[in-house]
Amino acid sequence: MTDTAGNTAKVVLITGASSGIGEATARRLAADGHHVLLGARRVDRLEALVQEITAEGGSAACRSLDVTDAADMRGFVAAAGERWGRVDVMVNNAGVMPLSPLEALKVDEWDRMIDVNIRGVLYGIAAALPVMRRQGGGQFVNVASVGAFEVSPTAAVYCATKFAVRALSEGLRQESGGDIRVSVVSPGVTESELADSISDADAREAMKTYRAAAIPASAVADAIAFAISRPTEVDVNEIVVRPAASAQ
Repeated sequence: MTDTAGNTAKVVLITGASSGIGEATARRLAADGHHVLLGARRVDRLEALVQEITAEGGSAACRSLDVTDAADMRGFVAAAGERWGRVDVMVNNAGVMPLSPLEALKVDEWDRMIDVNIRGVLYGIAAALPVMRRQGGGQFVNVASVGAFEVSPTAAVYCATKFAVRALSEGLRQESGGDIRVSVVSPGVTESELADSISDADAREAMKTYRAAAIPASAVADAIAFAISRPTEVDVNEIVVRPAASAQ
């Protein structure tokens, strides 16, 4: 089976696939002819998405996934191998963004961001890397943020987690020896449910202004599709996608 660019169809795992960038990526990659395994906690949304994709002739399946559970992540990767025989791309997309000033001391929210945004990526790497090594290749696409390049008020912890995603990705790239490709895709303001997790009233209000100019999630999905469509000898390391009207 080949994708729309004439490449062999790939088995692509997507975390945080029930909405936003994850959902858009699932739709785009399935339309390109790839097999997609979708993971998230909201299984009802995943199942509806799989039905839509398969009704349009795509190849998709889903599995309940908590990215903060290493065993659950290993099961997610194993499910792809059992269904399609290999794991070509792991899209570590799941993330949360409950912004607040540091002095608000929302430690539980800090912990949640660290667990999902950093540990979730690490667990994805830990689960998929041995499989990719055994099969002789693969690719990680780690979704970071423009917050991986700059820090803004109320976003210190969130930005720290996204700086970490870039650092982890670069370390993995340097250690890969060329067999494992690593791409970081950093979206600017994107239409999604990410801001819904902001519990701090002032930060929530400030985000309304910040998000006045936003790109659709499909624009980020297009960037991910580009990164995985390159020939195996080409490693697209970083892509930043932001609204043309955005100053950040």
